[in-house]
Amino acid sequence: MSRQMRPSLAALGCTLALACAPPANETNERTDGAAAGEVEADHVLPSRPETLNWGWFPIDKEPVLRIASGETVRMQTLTHVGATQNEDPVEFLTGLGVPREEILDDVIDFWASREGRPREGRSGHVITGPIHIEGAEPGDMLEIQVLDIETRVPWGVNSTSGRGGVFSPSYPGARDEDVALDMPPARHLIRTGEVDGREVAFFSPDIQVPLAPFMGILAVAPDPVVGEPGVTVPGVQGSRPPGAFGGNLDVKDLTAGTTVYLPVFHPGALFYAGDGHGAQGDGEVSGTAIEQSLTGVFRFVVHKGVTIPAPRAETPTHYLIMGIDLDLDRAAREATRLVVEFLVEEKGLTPDKALSLASIAVDFRVSEVVDLTQVVTGFIPKDIFLER
Repeated sequence: MSRQMRPSLAALGCTLALACAPPANETNERTDGAAAGEVEADHVLPSRPETLNWGWFPIDKEPVLRIASGETVRMQTLTHVGATQNEDPVEFLTGLGVPREEILDDVIDFWASREGRPREGRSGHVITGPIHIEGAEPGDMLEIQVLDIETRVPWGVNSTSGRGGVFSPSYPGARDEDVALDMPPARHLIRTGEVDGREVAFFSPDIQVPLAPFMGILAVAPDPVVGEPGVTVPGVQGSRPPGAFGGNLDVKDLTAGTTVYLPVFHPGALFYAGDGHGAQGDGEVSGTAIEQSLTGVFRFVVHKGVTIPAPRAETPTHYLIMGIDLDLDRAAREATRLVVEFLVEEKGLTPDKALSLASIAVDFRVSEVVDLTQVVTGFIPKDIFLER
């Protein structure tokens, strides 16, 4: 991310958007199951019942994969839609209009494994992991390069309700006198596919939304404390609210070609991903995006002794600094504070100059407002710095 954070990328000889070439002692034979044209990976992590978690980030689960720093993983994820309801998944999804041949076996198998999975204090996401990255220790930073994100099925689902999302009675901004919107709860099946070489969502006959797939959840194992957002059971961090560990950030800009940085709280970092979205607007105001099963290819790099207080990211054009709080105003304040801190520590500005630059050159965007804690992201343009 900065002079301090980037030496490992240079050492790997990679760019953010492209996978490194395989080491010289490896053959060119494909062993990751990737189709022609897809980004190759050192490891594959399928979305099977034993690799999936329902609504939380276990801190003591045996890792489902162990890798070295610098290695890449092709990681399959499942949307919760069809996998977590009481109704049989085939009946449920075909009832929404999904053809039987487009229902992943992984969805059916996870649904069949629900009995016996703990639910108290958990949320609704289906999450793949954890991955243990050798050498990661508390106080380090984990760099996650998002090399590729692919849709697994040509459909996703968005849900709406007159009392959901920002219209929920439990929404932080709700007031007793608010009138519920006059609309019944609905699930909207949205087909996706290619038009003129780009993936789009066919929202209606005359509306096509460009796909920009990303993982709503990118997380390391947290350090849960009862009373903090999403923690009602000792040792259990529910997956709904994001936090310092990452989690359900729902920052739509974390697409292929970006890099995410998370602080490490446990040996091996214990990385999780899930909550795939085909497309999402800033805010995710209905409470869901296009919920879609995705496959991501990630490279993991451990930065020893580099400590950050909260998730950060970068795209080819911007540094992304995230402020997270239960209150949207406080999230904006926290994002501003962390932007100032970043500009002081990484760009050498004085605090007053950093705040001045934040006010005249940094865009603060509401990334999500429906997951208990809320996320405001400061977008710092890279091109204003003549020396990087």
